[in-house]
Amino acid sequence: MSDGLLNQRFAALADPTRRAILARLSTGEMTVNELAEPFAMSLPAISRHLKVLEKSGLISRSRTAQRRPARFEPEAIKAVADWIEQYRLFWEGSFDRLDNYLLEIKATSDGE
Repeated sequence: MSDGLLNQRFAALADPTRRAILARLSTGEMTVNELAEPFAMSLPAISRHLKVLEKSGLISRSRTAQRRPARFEPEAIKAVADWIEQYRLFWEGSFDRLDNYLLEIKATSDGE
């Protein structure tokens, strides 16, 4: 995944409203009106959030007559999770090495 796309996805996920929209879309596709129900904001504001999510690839939108439902794209989140996983593995390895070092120090000090 390109750095630009990864940056777009993190920027999209940085907003709590957009994360809430993604959570709602994880249950199935919805229209702007359906998505706007729990939020105290205008339909144009929800539409702007949807545009950010769509540009980042986290959602897609289709058109059926007058209906334009939004759909969650789980593969986009998987790509972000895969990127984060690299760093989780790094930190786990670092903590394991630190644990081993502390055990060596303890064993050395206990043996003196």
